Order: sequence, then C-alpha cells, then structure tokens
Amino acid sequence: MKPTEKEITYQTTNSYSALNTLSDSTKNVWFACHGMGYLSRYFLKYFAELNPEENYIIAPQAQSKYYVSSRLKHVGASWLTKENTIKETENVMRYLDAVLNAEHLSKNQNLIMLGYSQGVSVALRYIAKRQLRCSQIVMMSGGIPKELTAADFKFLDPMTKISLIYGTNDEYLDEDRLSLEKNRAFELFGHCELQIMPFDGKHEVNTSLIKQIA
Repeated sequence: MKPTEKEITYQTTNSYSALNTLSDSTKNVWFACHGMGYLSRYFLKYFAELNPEENYIIAPQAQSKYYVSSRLKHVGASWLTKENTIKETENVMRYLDAVLNAEHLSKNQNLIMLGYSQGVSVALRYIAKRQLRCSQIVMMSGGIPKELTAADFKFLDPMTKISLIYGTNDEYLDEDRLSLEKNRAFELFGHCELQIMPFDGKHEVNTSLIKQIA
C-alpha cells in the first residue's frame, strides 16, 4: 500500500531578534530576512555599524533549523525548500505577521525590507501577499520568485526605492542568471526608483552598501 500523507494544524512558537531600541528617535526600521544557514541573532552583526539612535533592526528567524557542519556544533536555518512550498510559505507569512504585530511599529518611520540570499524570496513574497508599503526594498544576492508578477507590486508608491545588489564574483551568478534577475527587477519594479548596485565581492552581505542605503 502507498503511504497516506495527512495534514494537521497546531500552534507553534518561534523566536526573532532585534538590534537597538525602537524610540521616537528611530528613523529607519529594517526588516531583515537572513539567508540559508544563518540564525537571526548572528545576522544582525551586519547592521552593527548603523547609527543605533536612528536605526532599529528586526531579524525574523527561519523556522527550519539544522546542523550546518558534520560535527553538530553550529546551527543554521532555512526558510523554504521545494517540499510542500505553498503550505510552508503560508506558515512563514503568518509568522512574519506575528513578528510585525508584536513590534507595534509607527507609520512615521521608514520601513526598509531587506532580504539576503534566500531571504530575498521571503521578503518579496511577504510584501506582495500583504501589500506591504515600505520606503525601500533591498534585494541582496538573491533571486526573485518566479510566480511574482508586476501586478503584485503595482500598489507600491513610485517613490519607493528598490535596490538590486549583487557581488560581481558571486559564485551562484553567471551572466544568464544575472541578466534574468535584472530583467525581472525592471519588470516588477520599473515604476519605482530602481537602482542596480554591483559590488566587488562574492556571495556575501555587503555592509558598506547597507550603510549607504541607511
């Protein structure tokens, strides 16, 4: 007999990390989605050089944790895989809802949505599904999900700043992939202030450009 796969719904608990203090002096709120293999508290180190009075950083934590080395010492996490992606995406969306609801953000602050590597797809799906208005969208060294279309982002204000950032020596990018991602960016965000920002480096978080964006 073939096995039967069943489905249940249950309540779960997950963490997230934050850097600095949210106050009346805060100008920018960063919602930063890490890449595969990270934990949110360590991902925040890339934002440590930002002005702490003006920048508050929220780093949600991917739920699926695993050991990243054979010695079972270091733990990382992944947002999604090709397994049951649609259902898992909805779980991630509801988790991100809970994080934002817990923070009670003010509309007077600039919301900057940043995704790095695998976090790019998570951030873009969340923006599209929740029609989330933000002052900036930062796509760093990651791919745009295939199912997203220009209609998904038509609600964005034309003054929204969009940054597509990549390393010129990124081991996961060849000319064809780079051309595809650029074309997709123009297709989805051509009505906004889109800028392409290459840097001399590999598949990595570029802290210099993060400071420039801030």
